Amino acid sequence: MTQAKTGDTVKVHYTGKLESGEIFDSSVNRDPLEFVIGGGNIIPGFENGVLGMEEGSSVNITIPPEEAYGNRNEQFVVQVNRNEFPENITPQVGLQLQMTQPNGEPVVVRIVDMSDDTITLDANHPLAGETLFFEVELVKIVLPAVE
Repeated sequence: MTQAKTGDTVKVHYTGKLESGEIFDSSVNRDPLEFVIGGGNIIPGFENGVLGMEEGSSVNITIPPEEAYGNRNEQFVVQVNRNEFPENITPQVGLQLQMTQPNGEPVVVRIVDMSDDTITLDANHPLAGETLFFEVELVKIVLPAVE
């Protein structure tokens, strides 16, 4: 049977869990996830876990933060004065916003705390610092890599 290798386009079903057992994402009841192994569109630990799988096989993958969304960086958490916040946005904890960095690059931030005077924004990925646990089934190798 053919094994998945770098450059292959594959379809997988997956369920992602945190260490607590909480499911944070799943393709169950949806179309399988399709991606190119080594294409850089999926976290590295997930891609590496699919390497060598055969169609119809399943595997459990444990992905440390370094191979997922990285470790939390407290420098990515900032407080802004409430009066500097745009008037057309009603702030609430959990709200995601896109901001522009000084270098012009967009960054997504979440409101993680609020007081009467300040709003705390976090630019870390919500799963940063987490070890992720995936149950993965390789449904199909759609396009094998050209050799």
